[in-house]
Amino acid sequence: MKVDAAVKRETRYIAYACAILSVFMQAVFVLLKKWDYTVVLGNLLSYAAAVLNFYMMGLTVQKAVSMEATDAKKLMRSSQTLRNAGMFVVIVIGVVAPCFQIAAVIVPVFFPRIAVSFRPLIKDKKEVIEK
Repeated sequence: MKVDAAVKRETRYIAYACAILSVFMQAVFVLLKKWDYTVVLGNLLSYAAAVLNFYMMGLTVQKAVSMEATDAKKLMRSSQTLRNAGMFVVIVIGVVAPCFQIAAVIVPVFFPRIAVSFRPLIKDKKEVIEK
């Protein structure tokens, strides 16, 4: 299956936005004098999982668009269940393993949701050029 340009574009946006939010989170740890390598590792673990989760959702939506409504609904539901289970496993690993800072594992999980909330405020270059 060829990945749609919209899935690539939105995943790239999520990756950039989450990276920016990760830098802010790292800065907060530095300011609180709680920063060490476990913060970086926890951040990297959750960042990768969150961006991958968003990308997999995009692929599922791309596939569901071409299906019947009932089949698409089943596909979306099962995809969400599997992706949530994957995120749960990542969080459990981040909490249990001593090489990860717990807050630095949990907080980045919410970065894609924050990025999506701010997406309407940021216009694509194409939209600006076309107007």
